[in-house]
Amino acid sequence: MSAFWHWFVIVITVASLFGCLWLLFGNARKAPGEAEDTGHVWDDDLRERNNPLPRWWLVLFVLTVVFAAGYLVLYPGLGNYPGTLGWTQQAQAGAALAQIGEKREALHAQFHGRPLEDLARDPAAQSLGRELFLRNCAGCHGADARGAVGFPNLADADWLYGGTPEAIVASITGGRRGTMPAFNGAIGTEPLKALVDFIPRWSDPKLDAGTRAAAMAQFNITCAACHGADGRGNVALGAPNLTDDIWLFGGSPDHVRETILFGRGGAMPAHGELLSADDIRLAAAYVYGLSP
Repeated sequence: MSAFWHWFVIVITVASLFGCLWLLFGNARKAPGEAEDTGHVWDDDLRERNNPLPRWWLVLFVLTVVFAAGYLVLYPGLGNYPGTLGWTQQAQAGAALAQIGEKREALHAQFHGRPLEDLARDPAAQSLGRELFLRNCAGCHGADARGAVGFPNLADADWLYGGTPEAIVASITGGRRGTMPAFNGAIGTEPLKALVDFIPRWSDPKLDAGTRAAAMAQFNITCAACHGADGRGNVALGAPNLTDDIWLFGGSPDHVRETILFGRGGAMPAHGELLSADDIRLAAAYVYGLSP
């Protein structure tokens, strides 16, 4: 706060306190019998007078002003003046966070050093992990962790970046960012049609052999580098398995065509700076325990 605003706040605050005292005592000088007549009359003889406050009420108001003055001496409130107690919001918040941290550390101590596979079978660890999941992950993956269009299902056995405990911890800590490039204009009409017919029916033995051959020829040119020659994906890149019936953005021919032509993009935010290492391990153990 600049010097001008510092003194501006002090002058306004102190003037307000003295103004309150002047208003209180200025209207308390007259005795009740000497109060002026306001001129309001009811029922011919019932007259209204401007009587001062009762003494007990006046004292209460004065005490509030005294309390305000004492507060401004002890605590910050007059511009940049810090108060004689040196209290700050930052210090109080820091002390509260320190207490929370101590309680959390004591609560997490029982889980230190234990493998995630073990924590995934521990009801206490799963309960804490679920609370962390609901606060930090359910907004995208859903309260039941089954995801939605564009957000992976965490309760099945399909993992874009791997389903090991280490991979899940890495995903939560550093986040993930996956991009499917757009091929609009890069693939001809007939090869595109073959891909759209083939990819949703990759494992269908009834698919026409000619369609499969034409699609595989184009697939090896534009898709195999990420999804693999066998279409089973690549966890290092987050490229999905195309041979199963699990689809992040939909597996209908229209969805597949849209994905090929316009690409897809997804981002899992990093939580390494938002959650402690213990919190990340508990959340990862909960997610790991959901998968069959």
